[in-house]
Amino acid sequence: MNKKLRTEAVDFLFDAILSLKDKEECYVFFEDICTINEILSLSQRFEVAKMLRDKKTYLEIAEKTGASTATISRVNRSLNYGNDGYDMVFARLGKQDQ
Repeated sequence: MNKKLRTEAVDFLFDAILSLKDKEECYVFFEDICTINEILSLSQRFEVAKMLRDKKTYLEIAEKTGASTATISRVNRSLNYGNDGYDMVFARLGKQDQ
């Protein structure tokens, strides 16, 4: 984890996110704290990560999500060399589907 990221302000933000009870509360909070484009960008990256894990090609991902190859590459780098955050969340989401 990047030491520059670990601040009291970020801890406070994450505590706020962890306090949310359901998807509707997420919509309310994130619409207040982010712009619509920021939320859509985050969701696009998450969709790109899922598609990369599903072995989709950059072209397939770009066509479906509208993501640039730079964004796809950045997400791919995080999947391969990051902190395994995507994998952790995808594993948990997979357990919910069972």
